[in-house]
Amino acid sequence: MKKLTSIIAIATSLAATDMVNAQSTEKKYQQNPFTLVYDGAITRNEKGEVNIHPVTYKLNGIDIAANIYTPANYDTSKKYPAVVVAHPNGGIKEQTAGLYAQRLAENGYITIAADAAYQGASGGEPRHTDKPQYRTEDIRGMADFIGQYAGVDANRLGVLGICGGGGYTLKAAQSDKRFKAVATLSMFNSGEVRRNGFQNSQLATIQERLKQASDARAQEAAGGKMLYSGVASITDEEIAKTPTDLYREGFEYYYRTHAHPNSTFLYTTSSLMDLMSWDATDQIELINQSLLMMAGSKADTKYMTDEAFKKATNAKNKELFLIDGATHIQTYWKPEYVNKAVNKLVDFFGKNL
Repeated sequence: MKKLTSIIAIATSLAATDMVNAQSTEKKYQQNPFTLVYDGAITRNEKGEVNIHPVTYKLNGIDIAANIYTPANYDTSKKYPAVVVAHPNGGIKEQTAGLYAQRLAENGYITIAADAAYQGASGGEPRHTDKPQYRTEDIRGMADFIGQYAGVDANRLGVLGICGGGGYTLKAAQSDKRFKAVATLSMFNSGEVRRNGFQNSQLATIQERLKQASDARAQEAAGGKMLYSGVASITDEEIAKTPTDLYREGFEYYYRTHAHPNSTFLYTTSSLMDLMSWDATDQIELINQSLLMMAGSKADTKYMTDEAFKKATNAKNKELFLIDGATHIQTYWKPEYVNKAVNKLVDFFGKNL
């Protein structure tokens, strides 16, 4: 009887926790006028403070939704260094990309964080298309827009890519020399993981999964149902049973603590045709700009940063910075780790922009 009572109590507790999580999540994005979900987010623009400016612009015919952050006492007659911030896979501008954009603005930079085309609040059909060439073009598009923004010194333009945005940042910087300084945080090589599996766990099924992606495209071309890969929703029990820190903590971040209706783990299955044949480190020797790569010392994704850093043989002043004690997802939000990353970024961009 005691055991049954305990089980009921645990189940009731989990249900209550789910309800609290849902309510706090809803409150977070609905109560912020800019739907920002990170701690310390701007709630209103005030004179003399860091301000946020929602903007839209066209990129290859698609409407891109972005937020620009301007420093305290922003003066359009002055010139400021600027930083483009690329969001993680499944992420949007209102989450960690916005947090880092705001923190950099607090340190004197004009910053931009945009939703990728086909994702978030940006346009593009089919929804949730996730092709590397599009994500790379998104970064170039942010550079196009911010380079012409009032007060920006286009000769002092940096870029920060987080998670998947980090891999796409490495690719964009190979050819886009407008970026004078290149930084990544918790870099995720989307091509390597979609091809080989996380930590090379799916090497035996590469051809099978390519066939599935090819079949999905054939089905789309024939007017059939759009197929998706990834995770649409997840229970607390499923989260708890997820073995890797990246995905367990990622599910908690995206579906619980920092959830936003525009953020999703889904992507079109046909996107795998492009993802699996792509790699962030291919031609990485073309990067000759200053390079900073940051990762948590306990991140199970650190191996991707290590691989890329080693291959970036022509990068100038390159530095690998470990955030002691942090896992991958903890660098997105945990104050002590965010502070370490921001301090390092301010030092890096200050020296190289």
